[in-house]
Amino acid sequence: MRLQVAIDLLTTEAALRLAGQVAPYVDVIELGTPLIKSEGLSVIRAVKAAHPDKTVFADLKTADAGELEARLAFDAGADLVTVLGTADDSTISGAVTAARAAGKGVVVDLINVVNKPLRAKEAHALGAVFVEFHAGLDEQALPGFSLQALLDAGALSGVPFSVAGGVGATSIVAVQASGADVAVAGSAIYGADDPAAAARELRALIG
Repeated sequence: MRLQVAIDLLTTEAALRLAGQVAPYVDVIELGTPLIKSEGLSVIRAVKAAHPDKTVFADLKTADAGELEARLAFDAGADLVTVLGTADDSTISGAVTAARAAGKGVVVDLINVVNKPLRAKEAHALGAVFVEFHAGLDEQALPGFSLQALLDAGALSGVPFSVAGGVGATSIVAVQASGADVAVAGSAIYGADDPAAAARELRALIG
């Protein structure tokens, strides 16, 4: 299972500093939506230039104009971009068209999708390289939130998937056991006193 760090910081300088600390322990460097909105496509260029050997994941959460938005991110150096699972099939297909032309990939984010296993199957059929079973920060704060429900839905989908939503040292082994291809850790790494140590611990837990 690959380890992905979600960098939900707000400046290129902070993102580069964090990426430099954790790069030895992660496979995928995700540039979070707030970061890209704050800094623009230049942060993608900067991080890819600094870490050309890592998969750079631009979390665009595209809802429309899939081909155009994906192409912009790929041209800036992104290897993967996200399209919302709630978007129209044509939006996903457009992003996949851009990805195939660039030799890159599209990930479909299932945040706020009700029937996640069904939409995951549909997204994979449309060309997504994997599907992200994602609970956002707002959802995680609600009473009754269950990471296990995400893991169960991912396992049920039968397609390559990642899990994002409160993944940390106490849960990453369960994420791996669910069959996930990628574990996405955000605040467990960037919110730690020692991000490098936190990333190293997660890497050790999954082997």
